[in-house]
Amino acid sequence: MPEGITADPTSAAHIIADRIDREGPIPLGDYMAIANDCYYASKDPFGEDGDFVTAPEISQMFGEIIGIWLADLWLRKGSPENCHYVELGPGRGTLAKDALRTMARFDCTPTVHFLESSPVLKAKQAQLHPDAKWHRDIASLPEDGPLMIVANEFFDALPIEQFVATSGGWRRQMIARDRSKFVTIPSDEAVETQISGTMSGFPEGTILERSPVSVELAGNLANRLAKQGGTLLLIDYGYTRPGTGSTLQAIKEHMPISPFDSPGTSDLTAHVDFHTLANTARTRLLAVHGPAEQGQWLKSLGIDQRADALIAASPKQADNIRAAHLRLTHADEMGCLFRVMAATPIGWPDPEGFSYGED
Repeated sequence: MPEGITADPTSAAHIIADRIDREGPIPLGDYMAIANDCYYASKDPFGEDGDFVTAPEISQMFGEIIGIWLADLWLRKGSPENCHYVELGPGRGTLAKDALRTMARFDCTPTVHFLESSPVLKAKQAQLHPDAKWHRDIASLPEDGPLMIVANEFFDALPIEQFVATSGGWRRQMIARDRSKFVTIPSDEAVETQISGTMSGFPEGTILERSPVSVELAGNLANRLAKQGGTLLLIDYGYTRPGTGSTLQAIKEHMPISPFDSPGTSDLTAHVDFHTLANTARTRLLAVHGPAEQGQWLKSLGIDQRADALIAASPKQADNIRAAHLRLTHADEMGCLFRVMAATPIGWPDPEGFSYGED
């Protein structure tokens, strides 16, 4: 057993420590992948009783707006047959339930496909979507029709790599052990060739982040859309211009903790690089729309009117509905922090909601 680490051989801390003891320091991306794989495999982290709350769990309005957005795009394309709803990391299945219910009002009834590896969350999703099909990767997704792909707070949980400026050049951020603690150290070898397009002159200690896993997935999804049609709707927090600094964070019981304390027991995330993902889609000849602020996007699609309708139907829930609306749309809540970006292939109409997008 690695010294100072939990005795449970299936825990992320034990797996990481054992690998470091055998191989030496490991890349940050490997640490993050192991930690999140163990985390999501072992629990349902969503809701007030979990570690964090996502937009679909706040209000049905969020999923309903996405359903309207998807149905509108499908209708303006001419209602193509063999359409498939694909959600990446669908949580409890709440977003899909609200979106698909809304889409059905417009006679849009796609087959349902979930990209999910957690047995705990699969069981939750199956309660709401017994006819869904589950996939471990996108290679097994259907190839016979358009893919309506939704990724809400999915890309932020994918592994990142960090590179640190040192007096000897750029070094990869590695994870090592200091007795019972996990710590970051720069790699021994320079990695300038992996920081494509990076200018010199950064002060020592500067951190650059990259997510090769995210770029590869976005590229593969874009290839499928270019071939089959459909759209990718990506909702997450992140940045629209290249920047510096670490955005790695950990959340446990709704509170931030160190990403290096008890891996596998907290949600590890990093800001999404919308700029790079957009360029990845464009290289596959997809049109990119946004990113737009979530609050403005939801408002442009009618969330204010939907909130009014829900209040009229359930006056006793008026305060809860107003609070949920505020949380989803206000600039001091999720309205500005989260961004919405879409990609569509040649021949598909421009989607609604992006007149306030950012270049």
